[in-house]
Amino acid sequence: MTLYDIMLSGGPVMWPLLGCSVLVLTVVIERVLFWLDLERRRDRLLMDEVLQLAESGNWDQIKKRAEGSRDHVIRILVVGILHREFDIGRAMEAETEVLLQRMSRFMPVLDTMITVAPLLGILGTVLGIIHSFKMLGVEGLADPKLVTAGIAQALITTAVGLSISIVAVLPYNYFNTRIDRGIHVVEKYATSLEVVFKRLKNGSLNRP
Repeated sequence: MTLYDIMLSGGPVMWPLLGCSVLVLTVVIERVLFWLDLERRRDRLLMDEVLQLAESGNWDQIKKRAEGSRDHVIRILVVGILHREFDIGRAMEAETEVLLQRMSRFMPVLDTMITVAPLLGILGTVLGIIHSFKMLGVEGLADPKLVTAGIAQALITTAVGLSISIVAVLPYNYFNTRIDRGIHVVEKYATSLEVVFKRLKNGSLNRP
């Protein structure tokens, strides 16, 4: 049985299910490329170096070393340093929110497809069973194969809907894990920078 035959057998609900599958596949590919690009930009050595320079209060050197860096964590740290005289914590928090929005992009779409696809599958099955019982009322039991074949075809939509949901839930959970891990790394370095800055500031205030 070809894909086209399956589409015809499942009835009209198969077309929205096809749209759901294309949408899920598109979002998954886009998110995979996003995370690969984000990981490629990571510069862990420079992040540690920024914190070491911050401990000595060498802010100008940090800006020179971080210039041109595409690492999202370093960008957040630099934003905090640029606004250190106002509110370093709030500045980094605002920049982290922007990063979180980028990380969470299209995640509600996957979440919706996980719920909608099985429901569409069940709807297609119910419509198929209703159609089969109508045929039973017209044909009677003269040819029961028509009814059983109709029910079997109706179950195709449920199988397809569940398949789409299963395929979507795996990357959805994986991407959520990556988001949590990414935010944890940002918070770790941002908190470290904030502690270093407060220590330097309190030290300068306590000098005679």
